[in-house]
Amino acid sequence: MKKEVVLHFSKEIWDKPIIYQLIKNYDLVVNIHKADVLPRQESFMVLELEGDNDEMTSGIEYLREYGVKIDPIEQEIKRDEARCTHCGACIAICPTGSLHIKDRVSMEVAFDSRMCSGCELCVPVCPPHAMEIQIV
Repeated sequence: MKKEVVLHFSKEIWDKPIIYQLIKNYDLVVNIHKADVLPRQESFMVLELEGDNDEMTSGIEYLREYGVKIDPIEQEIKRDEARCTHCGACIAICPTGSLHIKDRVSMEVAFDSRMCSGCELCVPVCPPHAMEIQIV
């Protein structure tokens, strides 16, 4: 089972080994797509969790009991191919590499939606507004 979520940490628990416990105690594979974790401040992580269904359920319950707010990612990023000018503004900001140069000669920008974490960073930097958020 795979699940993409956003974890919100309070300023009281920002420094606890929460992700380590998910891996060690619940045997979950954790792939962090984006994180903003700062000392004594509210913090967040966008991540993908993968593992056995029962372990996933137990791991999510552990997070809730620890005081972590969990938001499922229920959106996808889509690209309007007709609007895309292949300017490349999105490439530098994309943390997963889902937006990348497909061909160095033509400098065509490719978008692999399977790699996209839904972080939305590409949406505001796209000059022709080709990147769009779609709720699933």
